[in-house]
Amino acid sequence: MKALDELTFDNRFARLGDAFSTHVLPEPIAAPRLVVASPAAMALLDLDPAEAETPVFAELFGGHKLWAEAEPRAMVYSGHQFGSYNPQLGDGRGLLLGEVYNDAGEHWDLHLKGAGQTPYSRMGDGRAVLRSSIREFLASEALHALNIPTTRALCVIGSDTPVWREKQERAAMVLRLSPSHVRFGHFEFFYYTKRPEQQKELGDHVLAMHFPHCLEQPEPYLAMFREIVERNAELIAKWQAYGFCHGVMNTDNMSILGITFDFGPFAFLDDFDAHFVCNHSDDQGRYSFSNQVPIGQWNLSALAQALTPFISVEALRETLGLYLPLFQAHYLDLMRRRLGFTTAEDGDQKLLEHLLQLMQNSGVDYSLFFRRLGDESPELAVARLRDDFVDIKGFDAWGALYVARVAREGVVDQEQRRKRMHAVNPLYILRNYLAQKAIDAAESGDYSEVRRLHTVLSNPFEEQPGMESYAERPPEWGKHLEISCSS
Repeated sequence: MKALDELTFDNRFARLGDAFSTHVLPEPIAAPRLVVASPAAMALLDLDPAEAETPVFAELFGGHKLWAEAEPRAMVYSGHQFGSYNPQLGDGRGLLLGEVYNDAGEHWDLHLKGAGQTPYSRMGDGRAVLRSSIREFLASEALHALNIPTTRALCVIGSDTPVWREKQERAAMVLRLSPSHVRFGHFEFFYYTKRPEQQKELGDHVLAMHFPHCLEQPEPYLAMFREIVERNAELIAKWQAYGFCHGVMNTDNMSILGITFDFGPFAFLDDFDAHFVCNHSDDQGRYSFSNQVPIGQWNLSALAQALTPFISVEALRETLGLYLPLFQAHYLDLMRRRLGFTTAEDGDQKLLEHLLQLMQNSGVDYSLFFRRLGDESPELAVARLRDDFVDIKGFDAWGALYVARVAREGVVDQEQRRKRMHAVNPLYILRNYLAQKAIDAAESGDYSEVRRLHTVLSNPFEEQPGMESYAERPPEWGKHLEISCSS
């Protein structure tokens, strides 16, 4: 394991030059202190977990110190926000400190969010607040534990620096890790500003750094775009399967690696609601839970438009046509496993849709239903769960079909079935009310709840003694928290 001063930097994106990013130093926050750190994320950099408790850790990730080899850059990009094109966005409060490679040869971007103003801050102060930093940290590590592709979060550093949003709050910084911070909006920026040379330089960089195997194909850019389509189809299938609502699926918040990126007013479903809108600012419901699937395709179409200088329109359209079938295949495969099926039948899609409609009409807790479905034999589980439904007759009819469907797979060892289902059906998810309780405590100076919740969410599929309260249905107030883009 390494100490902080033993990290090895290789700042590949910075070497692209000033057309792609601007050199900016972090603005330090006052009295930096550790709120929470992720040992699993630290391990990606081969860092000793004990380093998180050292004063220099908070100073480095609070903007007070900087490695000599680091080269902090604010990246420029654009993007479609709520369907409208914004010609210039960029890192308005974050900095790519540099790229570190570990002993396994993996490269990781160190991106400091809340690092102060940059040329792309527009009217903003460049700061992040404690609540949004905690939410991003928890979501990043929780999604990873659920096997959903995501950026990672190394730590949150709190401070005494005041910032003003709807009220006065305290500034914080979160250190985000990712193999790349290139977004769909990077390609859009150089396409719409008519800079073909820089756009090709960006494309060649992304190919060489992140899709080198595509260089062996007859059309490398097309091969890369196909993989981006495939990755995003699988990503959004996992979002839908686990009830995750991103909230702000603008193209500048979409990663070319097909990972969950830029956490804002996200939420996991409590009661199942296909029309759930987690972003209080999303008046039209553009980014509702059910809309995430078509919006994923819309965003890929926006990226395709930006890639027309390199790929024929016909080839782009054909590749985009892969998205929905791939999504359906990934989604149905995961939902079959969540239902405990080990084989595929043609009627599975209809059976699932029937269940979700019953859950929608009865306000059934999405995560707990699937967890409890695997606790006992199909017959006993269905009998216990029926009381959660308003339409008991309708659920009984579904339950009979479900029991028969399981029976057609042959004799099943119930203990093996339970283990198999519990391995894909989490007991603990990041509910908004749990995050809010941790934030309230942290804003009062008590970080123990943030750390405890992080520990619980890091092992979501295994029952943890003494943590029963984290697996309960939320109180009524916890279902109606308003989350906006404000940070």
